[in-house]
This record gives sequence, structure tokens and C-alpha cells, in this order.
Amino acid sequence: MNTMIVCPGCGAKNRIPPEKQHLTPKCGRCGTSLAGAPVSGLVNPILDAQFHQWIERSPLPVLLDLYSPTCGPCRTIAPTIEALAREYAGRLLVFKLDTSTQQMTAARFQIRGVPTLLFFKEGQMVDQLVGAVPRTEIEQRILSLLR
Repeated sequence: MNTMIVCPGCGAKNRIPPEKQHLTPKCGRCGTSLAGAPVSGLVNPILDAQFHQWIERSPLPVLLDLYSPTCGPCRTIAPTIEALAREYAGRLLVFKLDTSTQQMTAARFQIRGVPTLLFFKEGQMVDQLVGAVPRTEIEQRILSLLR
């Protein structure tokens, strides 16, 4: 299965075939190294300092899972978020941010409880879900985001 990596330099979507995934990939459009860039189809950990580069500049819609490692409901929905990331590979980027260590983003969006899911399109937050909601509810928001 191809891996999709979004270029941090120009925003191009780069498909990396399995036989080349062991190499250090470069963007096909601008030549920028793709090492460390978010991968579509996976849940990518993110830090406060990376928010602007990976979420606000993303050419793909984004689902951001704000969680805490000690939160039971966060652990409950984690497999659902991982499954949705795989299912919407190439059309959606999925990130997770640990609010116990990355507090600037949580404060910016006035996060009062976790899990909280934020949905971004063209760098702007367009929707939010709070709590361990069912997969159907998350998927409905993703489909709305992809329209």
C-alpha cells in the first residue's frame, strides 16, 4: 500500500510506494526532504510548535485528537481514530496532541476536557466534538469536512 506524505515546503501530496519506503523520500514537486513529515493513513503525534506548519498549512482536511495518556475515554476512542485515519488515507490527515505536555494549543482552543476532536479545513477550525463519541458521529463530521 502506498504511503501518502504531504510536503512541508509546497503542500504537494507525495505517494511513496512500499518498495521505496525504506529510502529518505523527497517531494516530487519541489525536492524538499519529507523526513518527519506527517503521513496520511496514520495518527501523527504533534507538538505545539508544529501546529502552524502541519495543521494550519495542511492542503488536506485535518482531524486533531486532543488527549491525555491518563484519560480512560481517550484510550477508548484511540483505536477508532486509528481506524479512521487508515480508512481516509489520502483524503485526511490525523494528528494527536497530548494536552498534559502540550498546553499552548489546548489553551488556544479553550479545551476544558479530553478527549476533544477538532476538525480543520484550509487551516481553520470548522467543527469540534467533546467526549468519547461513537464512531458514526466522528465519521459524519469527517464526511462533512471532505465535502
